[in-house]
Amino acid sequence: MDTQRPVKSSTSPNSATGSELPVQNDLPRRSLVPKGITIGLATFALVLSLAGYGFRLMIGDDVDTVLRHAAVIVPTFVLGIPLFFWVGSRVLNKVKGMHIETRNALTLGWLTACVSMLWLMGTYS
Repeated sequence: MDTQRPVKSSTSPNSATGSELPVQNDLPRRSLVPKGITIGLATFALVLSLAGYGFRLMIGDDVDTVLRHAAVIVPTFVLGIPLFFWVGSRVLNKVKGMHIETRNALTLGWLTACVSMLWLMGTYS
């Protein structure tokens, strides 16, 4: 009998405790939000922020005025609000020791931006 080779056991490590569940060595899912939802909200925020400018140009508003307004509003809602949530998550991760994933923070930022744009559109329509 060769005693140098390890013997494979037919019992699992959990069988001693009576549990038949397999041992999971995989890392837990890092983000609660699927990537498609994050991309969809980012796209929707961009579309919402650009939506009214075509109509303003069609009714005859000055192009310079529309472009100046768009140069402020579009980056604020598409980039500013999500980056604010991302920076806040980084601060909470450092100060409080929380574990907020980047994608979750950005998704919440884009969701907040979309809701606030829809709220503003409803108010001024």
